[in-house]
Amino acid sequence: MTDFMAYLPTRVLFGVGKLNELHQQALPGKNALVVISNGKSTKENGYLRRTEEQLSDAGIMWCVFDEIEANPLNTTIMRGAEFARAGKCDFIVALGGGSVMDASKAIAAMATNDGDLWDYIAGGTGKGKMLENSPLPVVAITTTAGTGSEVDQWGVISNLETNEKIGFGGDDRLFPVLAIVDPELMVTVPPLYTAYQGFDALFHSTEVFMGKFANSMSNMVASEAIKSVSHNLAATVRNGSDIEARSAVALGNTLSGYAMVFGSCTSEHAIEHALSAYHHSLPHGAGLIMISKAYYQHFVDKHACDERFIAMARLMGVGGANKAQDFISALEHLQMICGVDKLKMSDYGIVPSEFEKIAKNARETMGGLFLADPTELSDTDVIEILKKSYR
Repeated sequence: MTDFMAYLPTRVLFGVGKLNELHQQALPGKNALVVISNGKSTKENGYLRRTEEQLSDAGIMWCVFDEIEANPLNTTIMRGAEFARAGKCDFIVALGGGSVMDASKAIAAMATNDGDLWDYIAGGTGKGKMLENSPLPVVAITTTAGTGSEVDQWGVISNLETNEKIGFGGDDRLFPVLAIVDPELMVTVPPLYTAYQGFDALFHSTEVFMGKFANSMSNMVASEAIKSVSHNLAATVRNGSDIEARSAVALGNTLSGYAMVFGSCTSEHAIEHALSAYHHSLPHGAGLIMISKAYYQHFVDKHACDERFIAMARLMGVGGANKAQDFISALEHLQMICGVDKLKMSDYGIVPSEFEKIAKNARETMGGLFLADPTELSDTDVIEILKKSYR
């Protein structure tokens, strides 16, 4: 429990108004590719304009790539990489949520390396090649609190041809060189997506905390993340302009990113990635919420790590928690007060006849996460969790 590896090279500017300090930083190039989503919010809320002004004040040239999907596609990554090469860009500014930051790391890698992105994917149908050339440096400006991608070296990319949604990265050169976490940029996230993103951040830390690879450092940051998110998420859902609550959830999110660097997520994330690999419109956080109660209940029933669950229940505010089931009760309550306790798989076209292939997909694409589970989870167990989650 005391052994750990620490490497956190990202300079982080955290706090309200920190975007205004971008121009004061030592930026890693002179010609930036600004990567944003294919939605409207980054432009309509003025975040792109403000970022461009900051780059201009720093004497940086830029061009904008605005094609990133909610679940970024490998084909989009390759277009972005070609766009970066054509524009002779020497660094990337990722302005958006987890999908934009994940995609930017992959674009940064493919802008400097030959072949196709899937050549460098280690699981599933990927070829598992190592990156020969250093990726372009990435500056991450997060506009959501959900993934912690601003401080880690991983991303998740989808391949529609193979129905794979899989992790890319692990190379230390993919850590962003600079991250700006400005809660002001998060106040416009709609309530439902605030909840989805917040639960994603929460589950990053609950998975790390209960997993086999937990250690002194991961426990420290995951504990604070669980408290920060669970105690403040409902307030941000009720009132998106509550900047104090937004800041607390944003802190929990960034700490969850650190937790994943020190430790590892468990199979909960692998299962959800398989769900949304087949149902691309399913928001990642929503999918996690749908399976979470049955997923954690499985390990509670197995008495896999009772003390871990009791500790997490106390972190979530159940001061008198003395049994593992108290964590499930705390989780149910938080989902209820955030208005996400009645989500349905069937609303996204998911049907029970798919559960076997989803279970197999989860293990084939992100099987490494199953190794972090507190006790072994079989394909039969996964199918049963999906059945219990279904409505």
